[in-house]
Amino acid sequence: MVNFSTIALMSKKKKKTPSNVIAINKKAGYEYSFLEDFEAGLSLLGWEVKSLRQVKVQFNDSYVFIRNGEAQLIGTHITPLLSASTHIETDPMRPRKLLMHKKEINHLIGAIERKGLTLVPRKLYWKAGKIKLKLSLAKGKNIHDKRMTEKNRDWSRDKQRLLKENR
Repeated sequence: MVNFSTIALMSKKKKKTPSNVIAINKKAGYEYSFLEDFEAGLSLLGWEVKSLRQVKVQFNDSYVFIRNGEAQLIGTHITPLLSASTHIETDPMRPRKLLMHKKEINHLIGAIERKGLTLVPRKLYWKAGKIKLKLSLAKGKNIHDKRMTEKNRDWSRDKQRLLKENR
């Protein structure tokens, strides 16, 4: 016998909306402290966009390199689909050009050369039907900074447990 009230409750649950985030570089938050964020478009081929729709990307060992006034994303592995055309040579590790304004690139070049900062890619996501990359000017953390970050994270986790137990 079917219980119609449970079926009605199941149908009223809201369905999850798909997230616009494709990939996040979680390791970067542990290795660097972020100073300033930027958004850049990516120059991609058709098969790369299709692979990103299926979230076939490895993003952790990526970095941004500026050469000849152009910013490039290096080290991102986008796995080609099995249905990719055979007459197109698919290189999953090719450098991908970042689409940014010249003024932004000049600002980044100045910060990297003068202050010794690093450009770190943090997140790939969809925005208005286009793939965007969130990158940050970052300063590398020392060992004691990493320990302090971990200590603060543990303390906030313990604090939440204590508050939850006292309710």
